[in-house]
Amino acid sequence: MKGMRNRKKPYFPMFVDLSEKRVYVVGAGTIAKRRIRSLCSFTNLLTVVAPEVNPELNEMEKNGQIHILRKKYESSDIEDAQIVIAATNDHKTNDEIYRFCKERDIVVNVCSDKNKCDFYFPGLAYKDDVVVGVTANGANHRKARAVVEKIREMLQECW
Repeated sequence: MKGMRNRKKPYFPMFVDLSEKRVYVVGAGTIAKRRIRSLCSFTNLLTVVAPEVNPELNEMEKNGQIHILRKKYESSDIEDAQIVIAATNDHKTNDEIYRFCKERDIVVNVCSDKNKCDFYFPGLAYKDDVVVGVTANGANHRKARAVVEKIREMLQECW
């Protein structure tokens, strides 16, 4: 039994109401945009911190889906955050975000380092009120994506 306690366990799938949680995404690159697109369906308080954003994110801001701080990241930007996604292309900045969040008990996901994640961002399949999240514990994204695609097909067939 003693050895079982120290064994790394899979992450527990938990569905959380994010609608009024202050969620921040630092970065606006390819991975950040995927996270932002997904999160918009689940939260009303999504803020993006990035010095430059593409037209898609500008449009999302215009539609009231997100708020954008057009600036280089500073720790004061995320002081009131409850959840932070560190998705910059700068490992040093991502590390700073991680340390800041850990010191303040802010839930954090560093996209470039699965060891610096309080949660994994799942592949999502949803239709109407049915939401399915899939992860391979951060180890095999290709496998998780294939499962999500199958689930999406199943959901389409159900309705």
